[in-house]
Amino acid sequence: MHIDIFSDPICPWCFIGKRRLQRALEARPGMRPTIRWRAFQLNPAMPAGGMERQAYLAGKFGNAAEAGRLYGTIGQVGAVEGINFRFDRIAVTPNTVDAHRLIRYAERDAGGDVAGGDAVIDALFRAYFVDGRDIGDTGVLADLAGEAGLDRRAAAAFLATDEGVDAVRGEDMRARQFGIEGVPCFIVDRRYALSGAQEPEAFYSLFDMVTASRSRAVAG
Repeated sequence: MHIDIFSDPICPWCFIGKRRLQRALEARPGMRPTIRWRAFQLNPAMPAGGMERQAYLAGKFGNAAEAGRLYGTIGQVGAVEGINFRFDRIAVTPNTVDAHRLIRYAERDAGGDVAGGDAVIDALFRAYFVDGRDIGDTGVLADLAGEAGLDRRAAAAFLATDEGVDAVRGEDMRARQFGIEGVPCFIVDRRYALSGAQEPEAFYSLFDMVTASRSRAVAG
C-alpha cells in the first residue's frame, strides 16, 4: 500500500491528521504502507520572508477574536492527540517553499528514506506549532534537519541553493489541478482519497476498501 499525503507544515489540521494516521496504523500492525509527503502551500503567494503573524491573522480572519475562537477549538482537538499547540508563540507566518524542499531533500536527495522525511515533518510541526520557531528561515530549517538526524551542514548547503523550488511549486500546482483544495489529503494507491484530519475509523474503512480491491484483482 502506498500513501501520498498532501500537506503543509503550517497547517494545524495536517499535524492532527498525521497523529490520527499514526494511530490508525498502530491499530493495524499488518499495514506497512510506504508514505510520501507531497507539497501543498496554504499561502502560495506568501512573500519569501513571510508575514508578521498578527497582520496575517487580521487579513485572514478579520479580527483577533475570530482567530482565537478557531485556534481554541483546534487546540482542544490537538490536546486529544497529544499535541500542545502554542499558537501564542508564533511570531511569523512563513512561506513554506523551503520547508517543503527540506522534506523532499530528506526523502530523496540526501540518501534519506521515508523515515527521514517523516522525522523532518515531525520536527517542522513541533518547531512551528509548539516552539514558535520560524520555519521559513533556512538557518532554522538546517537546525531542524540536524535534529531529525540529517547532516546539518549538508542540509544548509542544499537550502542555500534554489534546487527543488520548481519541483515544490509544480507539485502544489498539480495538486490543485487534481482538485485538491485543502489539506491534509491522503491518496492511497493513487486511487482512493481521504480529505481532512479524519478520525482513525475513517482510515480503517479506507484500508479495508483497498484490501478488498486488491483481493478482487488477485481473484480476477
